[in-house]
Amino acid sequence: MLKAVLLGFAGILVVTVAGLLIFAATKPDSFRVQRSASIKAPPEKIFAQINDLRAHGAWSPWEKKDPGMKRSFSGPQAGKGATYEWDGNKEIGQGRMEIAEAVPPSRVLMKLDFIRPFEAHNMAEFVLQPAGDSTTVTWAIYGPSPYISKVMTMFFDMDRMIGQEFETGLANLKALAEG
Repeated sequence: MLKAVLLGFAGILVVTVAGLLIFAATKPDSFRVQRSASIKAPPEKIFAQINDLRAHGAWSPWEKKDPGMKRSFSGPQAGKGATYEWDGNKEIGQGRMEIAEAVPPSRVLMKLDFIRPFEAHNMAEFVLQPAGDSTTVTWAIYGPSPYISKVMTMFFDMDRMIGQEFETGLANLKALAEG
């Protein structure tokens, strides 16, 4: 009797896991998370904070998560080719970002390579659009969504997790640019 119950339970578990894995396979092959904020400052002032990777320490939400994080910069001070590498705690991980394109004062495109805790290769984009005496800043990250990421999104809301960090970073950037 107990053996039959355990076999029945195991069968239900196998079918459930298989169903979840099949469902995960139907998820999109790419992702995009973005947030926007209106900042009462000219785009040139905001662009300078984004285009110089050394300036990110003043507003990036990830910088404050690990004060002991190892950082290194290479390439030009700002603009295309400027590179920032980090190695931090389990919350920050390890990775590298490089400015791939800088169009003053309207757009910065960055190549993001995460090494740990999970390898990933994505793009981050900042678009600045003047709107009267303000600038609308849109921060986005996008890239491929491999199968393991599709499975993870069934348990974690990546849009909410990354989006909250973007909202914090944009609020920090707003305070810096408006101050």
